Amino acid sequence: QVQLVESGGGLVQAGGSLRLSCAASGRSFSDNAMGWFRQGPGKEREFVAAISWSGGSQTYADSVKGRFTISRDNAKNTMYLQMNSLKPEDTAVYYCAGCILFRVPVRSTPELYTYWGQGTQVTVSS
Repeated sequence: QVQLVESGGGLVQAGGSLRLSCAASGRSFSDNAMGWFRQGPGKEREFVAAISWSGGSQTYADSVKGRFTISRDNAKNTMYLQMNSLKPEDTAVYYCAGCILFRVPVRSTPELYTYWGQGTQVTVSS
């Protein structure tokens, strides 16, 4: 059974930092792109960041560019999202996702991701 488990969410003041982790089990994602999405209260799910199978290519939503950094450790089958300079509008449930297509370029389209985690809450207070 394939599982993606997010951790690292919590409550932080504006300007603070958090580091999210996404641990995969049941299959290796070392040849697959992975991504982070989020859904804020009353909002639709939106793309945050994605990373290629090797970690050599990343893409970000404009709203987080320069503040968030996505990375991965294929030896640990784990992906990360370092979030700095957090803003209240970053408040959301953050989901990690795994693509099953072999070594495709990074994509922001959620339909390309097959596996999803349960999400971790990030709350940024003003």
